[in-house]
Amino acid sequence: MTIGGHLKEFHGLPAFGFPGVDDPVPDPSSLPSPESVAWRVAVDSYDAPEQWEDAFARFLAAVDTTRVRALIVGAWSDVYENAPDEVVGALVAARDRLPALRALFVGDIVMEEAEISWITQGDMAPLLGAFPGLEEFGVRGGNQLVVPAFRHERLRRLRVETGGMPAEVVRSIAASDLPALVDLDLWLGTSEYGGDAGIADLEPFFAGTRLPSLKRLALRNSEIQDAICAALASAPVVARLEELDVSMGVLTDDGATALLTGQPLTHLRKLDLHHNYLSEALRTRLLETLEPAGVEVDTDRDDAEDDEDGDGEVWRFVAVGE
Repeated sequence: MTIGGHLKEFHGLPAFGFPGVDDPVPDPSSLPSPESVAWRVAVDSYDAPEQWEDAFARFLAAVDTTRVRALIVGAWSDVYENAPDEVVGALVAARDRLPALRALFVGDIVMEEAEISWITQGDMAPLLGAFPGLEEFGVRGGNQLVVPAFRHERLRRLRVETGGMPAEVVRSIAASDLPALVDLDLWLGTSEYGGDAGIADLEPFFAGTRLPSLKRLALRNSEIQDAICAALASAPVVARLEELDVSMGVLTDDGATALLTGQPLTHLRKLDLHHNYLSEALRTRLLETLEPAGVEVDTDRDDAEDDEDGDGEVWRFVAVGE
């Protein structure tokens, strides 16, 4: 699976693409009210007629940004080789013009623009520091991604989507102080695309001591999904979760059995395991064990398919890799 469509909503608001440079100059009266949508500002990823920061300048001139609550950064020029340093700089420079900003997503880029593991990312620290009022932050792409350990008082949702998340990013997030965080969503990816985090790097998430408000934990899209589930089977954080998401990865009967035979999961509102490599017997066992307790269980195999080579070796794949 690849990412084929842009975000349709963000922070509970419908996404709205700000007109491009070749579109008619927007009449402010024809645009949505600033607080009613998540504004998406983007340029062409190949041969762009303008740079992202120029598109953003047009956005600042056309919209009352003091009322903007959510902003989506789409493609910038040549995302496959250029880090978004100018994008980050433009956003930080405009922080005083965005006092109501509560949600920011960097890299709403689909496969026609750049595959997720070909997106060149950068240092997110300036953004996290410039917007202390953020409640939601997301970023897509792990290539050259930097997220230093940080403290943020108001951040409630953090989502990092990659086809391969560097271990240093995992460790930095694990070391961050996020007292208000209720939803952590990490797409860990594969070693082929730089996802070199191991179970030891994830231990702080299992303990949950730095995330006192956490209610949803998603450690997914991983080639070590079985090992993650084995660790979660006795992880202290699970007892206070409402939702556990171990979807999109290489989850087999070994990992699912570890979850079922570990600590009780009947307190969960939802257990998401979609895109998996489970047997029908294990799938049935999960549903029969947890659904009577009121747990919503997603065991949909989706497009997960085994691939056996001529030597009899079976290959399994995460949902989003390259």
